[in-house]
Amino acid sequence: MSSVEQPCYTIINAPSDSEPFNEMQLKLDLETGDIKVKIDALKKTINMILAGEKLPNLLMIIIRFVLPLQDHTIKKLLLIFWEIVPKTTADGKLLQEMILDLQHPNEFLRGATLRFLCKLKEPELLEPLMPTIRACLEHRHSYVRRNAVLAIFTIYKNFEFLIPDAPELIATFLENEQDMSCKRNAFIMLINANQERALSYLASCLDQVHTFGDILQLVIVELIYKVCHANPQERSRFIRCIYNLVNSSSAAVRYEAAGTLVTLSSAPTAIKAAASCYIELIVKESDNNVKLIVLDRLQALKNIGGSADSGSSRVLQDLVMDVLRVLASPDLEVRKKTLALAMDLVSSRNIEEMVMLLKKEVSKTHNVEHEDTGKYRQLLVRTLHQACIKFPDVAATVIPVLMEFLSDTNELAASDVLIFVREAIYKFEHLKSLILEKLLEWFPMMRSFRVIRSALWLLAEFCEGISGAESVLDVVKQCLGDLPLIGEETKTEGKENPTKDSTTATPRQLVTSDGTYATQSAFSVADGEGGDGSSGPSKLLRQGILQGDMFLGACVASALVKLSLRFPNVPLNNESMLIMAAMLNYGKSGSSTKPITNDDMEHILLCLRVLSERPPPLVKVYTAECRQALCNMLQSNENAIELANKERENVNLGPTGLAGVEQTVTFSLLAGSKETGGHDVFEASLNKAVVGKPGQGEDNDDTSTRLAKVTQLTGFSDPVYSEAIVTVNQYDIVLDVLIVNQTGDTLQNCTLEMATLGDLSLVERPSPVVLAPHDFCSIKAHVKVSSTENGIIFGNIVYDVTGAASDRNVVVLNDIHVDIMDYIEPAMCSDIEFRKMWANFEWENKVSVNTNLTDLHEYLQHLLSSTNMKCLTPDMALSGQCGFMAANMYARSIFGEDALANLSIEKPVNKPDAPVVGHIRIRAKSQGMALSLGDKINMTQKAHHKIACAS
Repeated sequence: MSSVEQPCYTIINAPSDSEPFNEMQLKLDLETGDIKVKIDALKKTINMILAGEKLPNLLMIIIRFVLPLQDHTIKKLLLIFWEIVPKTTADGKLLQEMILDLQHPNEFLRGATLRFLCKLKEPELLEPLMPTIRACLEHRHSYVRRNAVLAIFTIYKNFEFLIPDAPELIATFLENEQDMSCKRNAFIMLINANQERALSYLASCLDQVHTFGDILQLVIVELIYKVCHANPQERSRFIRCIYNLVNSSSAAVRYEAAGTLVTLSSAPTAIKAAASCYIELIVKESDNNVKLIVLDRLQALKNIGGSADSGSSRVLQDLVMDVLRVLASPDLEVRKKTLALAMDLVSSRNIEEMVMLLKKEVSKTHNVEHEDTGKYRQLLVRTLHQACIKFPDVAATVIPVLMEFLSDTNELAASDVLIFVREAIYKFEHLKSLILEKLLEWFPMMRSFRVIRSALWLLAEFCEGISGAESVLDVVKQCLGDLPLIGEETKTEGKENPTKDSTTATPRQLVTSDGTYATQSAFSVADGEGGDGSSGPSKLLRQGILQGDMFLGACVASALVKLSLRFPNVPLNNESMLIMAAMLNYGKSGSSTKPITNDDMEHILLCLRVLSERPPPLVKVYTAECRQALCNMLQSNENAIELANKERENVNLGPTGLAGVEQTVTFSLLAGSKETGGHDVFEASLNKAVVGKPGQGEDNDDTSTRLAKVTQLTGFSDPVYSEAIVTVNQYDIVLDVLIVNQTGDTLQNCTLEMATLGDLSLVERPSPVVLAPHDFCSIKAHVKVSSTENGIIFGNIVYDVTGAASDRNVVVLNDIHVDIMDYIEPAMCSDIEFRKMWANFEWENKVSVNTNLTDLHEYLQHLLSSTNMKCLTPDMALSGQCGFMAANMYARSIFGEDALANLSIEKPVNKPDAPVVGHIRIRAKSQGMALSLGDKINMTQKAHHKIACAS
């Protein structure tokens, strides 16, 4: 194996533009040069040894001419040199020249030398130094003492025969030591070397633990957890100590102590103390990452019992108001998690307090201008919606507050309010009159056409009595203004000059608030009523129709038809038909900026026909089936929410619920990254940090999975064989490249040269190595990822052959394609958010369906599994066989990029063996995202097609 694979704890980056070193020149500089020259020569020597060069002739030169020097920089470089230099001969015997000095008067150099001794694996070197290492335990400086403890610990662990009395020696040192860092190192050694001595020391000073430093307290918490995890009978012995550490002044100690306390005891007092500690940490810590991590711990604490009625959940229910203190954080993600946790914990005892606090938060958002204010307001609306549905008693106090959002400029928040109002007016019969009253009050001030359309449907569907119908009609007439619309336009042209002379002092009165010139007909009623109504929101309905939004006019017609059919009244019927005729006449006149569409014209004509002829099937649709459709939709939403809650409870019951008789026994050595629930959490967290990214698959760290990701870079007949394991972490890619010298020559300066295409960047250039005949080595390269886009890594291996006069040899590597699926995760969004993003995203990629699959549902599942997207269309809408299918899909990348997809496929019903045909439309904010996702779909279709053909 190559020398670069020898144990080494120091990595030094060699400059890529450095000149080749000359061994004779280095020897001369080390012998006769001044201090600066010797420092440079020693650095070059270290770089050459790390590159694989053997420099046996320089060892004695350094011992004779460099080792006696007292310069601190040289002393530090010598520690690195002693670490990497070969210390044994070819037959494994220690070189006679290896002599180390541990008597330097400088405290830092002596401590650094002690740290260096931890890296040595040669007991012959360490044996003569043992008396000096023992003496360092009594040094006056704490830096030397704590490194001496580490050196003794490492030597005892590797070569126990060199210092067999190390536990007794360190136990005595621990009792007399006052420095906290030294005590921490000594305590760590006793935990790993002789746990009984560590426990006896802890028992002797159990009442003084709260006075120790935080670094020692953390080690004590870890010891208590490990002891109680191995021997549960010891819990009562240390539970008081953990209670004291929960109130420590260090945030890190409180966090670890709270987690340990919950594992030691499930008593309500312990859960409450741990939860209170977590909440204080979230409130006081400024780092948003810390807040999110501790919120996850609170969520896990809630799930300990496995159900909402468990003891832990009941205890946490009393802390809901304390949890809501976290809303003071400006981060939207923190607020989102906090509100979700509060909704899970809230009960009938504290729902009123929670609603009162949320109402205050709602009022705060009116006066704060921030980029996330609109999203936070929308989040509060949804939370209040959930609270009212879960606890109907508070709906009467919430509805007046939420109704104010109907006039909000944020369309999403207003739409969420109407979604809540739609469900509340259907479920809460006693609140129907209040909701209708508030809807009529806020209808003239609505600022969005979408909100106006939804409000019109609700008013027409749920209004009560002839008086209610007349009130709705009056509001519609007020917002529409005088009729006919085309007549007002003509009359304005005839009276343009008199109006200008008599009522207009300056031309600015004919300019709207956005700076555009307005026609007099759109604002004539407002001018006649008082002057300033021309720019008010009460005329938005009229303004929309005059601008050609006849879909809004069609919604007005549907609402009027519903009112007239449900409450037969001749004046109501006549006025409704007059309004519809006026809108239809204006749309066909050509005066609007956009001509009326055929769909809208047919819709209004149908409404006129229903009012005039009243055919029974259409009357039934307007008076009964609309309400039934709403009932079915609300019931479907409830079923979907219940199903999601059950799935979440099942997930929570997994690691924390009761174990079944035949439940699988999990072994820590064989467990995957998600199967560590019953094992040491300290070891599990350490393993997760060492392995790499968590959560990307249950068996992410398995050897079989790693071998499945091996990419062959060269051929078996090439002089240099190479293959790579591609490991994708969140924001970087690690390439573990194996290089094998298949020739009988020594390869000098064997270099892995790499380049990238796409939004990838090589972090550092791999250092050159020297490969002996039939030798091999492993080189790691890191690639930084900046966006979700298909990337390509390509390159070659360049090397020189010893003694050859030819130019450098090159072996071209195969390309490595970075899979976009490693960065895409399924996500959820509402239909309104999906439509808004679909309209805003400008990049679209249309992919044709090319598959041998004959079932529509099977193709949808195949597409979801191959693209990591989530289907937003409910299962009820996809059920059945009708020959075609349309579904919306959504995913989100770890970089915050959204990906939308619409699937439209069909197959002939009378041909069961016919393949599925259709297309997939992909939309994204960036071009790379849309193209990469389309390429991935095409690749999966081709792969599936080849498999089908082969079978």
